[in-house]
Amino acid sequence: MKNYQQIDKQYLWHPFTQMQDWLKNEQLVIAEGKGSYLYDTKRNKYLDGVSSLWVTVHGHRKKELNQAIKKQLDKLAHSTLLGLANVPSIELAKELVKITPKDLNKVFYSDNGSTAVEIALKIAFQYWQQIRSPSPSGRGARGEGFKKKTKFLTLINAYHGDTVGSVSVGGIDLFHKIYRPLLFSSFKVGFDLKEVEKVMKKHHHKIAAMIVEPLIQGAAGMLTQPKGFLKGVRKLCTKYNILLICDEVATGFGRTGKMFACEHEKVSPDILCLAKGITGGYLPLAATLTTNKIYQAFLGKHEDKKTFFHGHTYTGNPLGCAAALANLEIFRKEKTIQKLQAKIKFLTQQLKQFNNLTIVGDIRQCGFMVGIELFKNKTTKEPFPYKDRVGHQVILEARKRGVVLRPLGDVIVLMPPLSISHKELEKLLRITYESIAAVSI
Repeated sequence: MKNYQQIDKQYLWHPFTQMQDWLKNEQLVIAEGKGSYLYDTKRNKYLDGVSSLWVTVHGHRKKELNQAIKKQLDKLAHSTLLGLANVPSIELAKELVKITPKDLNKVFYSDNGSTAVEIALKIAFQYWQQIRSPSPSGRGARGEGFKKKTKFLTLINAYHGDTVGSVSVGGIDLFHKIYRPLLFSSFKVGFDLKEVEKVMKKHHHKIAAMIVEPLIQGAAGMLTQPKGFLKGVRKLCTKYNILLICDEVATGFGRTGKMFACEHEKVSPDILCLAKGITGGYLPLAATLTTNKIYQAFLGKHEDKKTFFHGHTYTGNPLGCAAALANLEIFRKEKTIQKLQAKIKFLTQQLKQFNNLTIVGDIRQCGFMVGIELFKNKTTKEPFPYKDRVGHQVILEARKRGVVLRPLGDVIVLMPPLSISHKELEKLLRITYESIAAVSI
């Protein structure tokens, strides 16, 4: 049998990984998956506690998804959307418009969450450069139309991806500080509507859009927003003539207990970013949805140069779109969201016991998204030294017990496939508990 570990270490550079550490240690090489489980090259079995980085929805090797891709493969693997159209991308766009919040009726495809956000930012920027002032006198913001609306308002600790634009509206120093000389500046606020309004009132003539991860900030460590915050932000954006971009890359497709997090507070953004679970975790695909009002601003004569000059080689890839269509059909057919509610309640109840652990200082949950934060002193919230990598120690303990987890620093993340059974969920929680307890000693 091939020594995949050795070949990996010789040729691969892994994301978000200090490769010096990687090269020193034995690594887990995944060969197969089925249901809620992953299998390594030695046939060891692991419960997938993070949905293979938050993407797997209905489990691995889902028959209906496999069949949809195979069926599409017999017809067409890829055809560009630049100057042409293809059937699966058309069908999926129609379905996405049906299930997303009202007024979102135009779909622009890309490949991943970062590009979905990058597109949203560029659309928002270009929109204000191209629309006419609403007043007959031609006066808009400061009497100069809206061309000064070039900035973005974002949340402290935001994470929207790793391309330069998405990093510019991010706020996690560990990931983003090194790239600061490459970035454009953004206004940043916390979970305080008074603070949000203060910044908007002063700078609305400069702000093109506010971008938020609705309800919960994922990569920041599962930080939950106060109830009503999202709805308040929507009202303020409308009041101050600022577009609202909702980044549902992590929260979309059932993760919060509804199909989209915006639904919890009945919010409809001007621009919506989707990726991760859109294909059920099978293929890279993303979508940025906008309103007709925004779309209309890009219409004009060829010589007007109002075109949105952005695109990707695999935009609207037929295989990805076919998988996404099958994914949505499974949601409907298997009543995935309805069945999830009992599991969310069970998860909420079972998480309470983690407070008994000496190093667990906070537990944050939004539907099927969980962050368990570890502290050296749970009373004072004193963190562990960064070099101790306590979160990493926990996931190694979990791996010994047959569970795959990935932490965010010292925050242990639980985000299993929505299809996980009650018995498997109980196992996931038990092993996570045991693993934190083992590190606590």
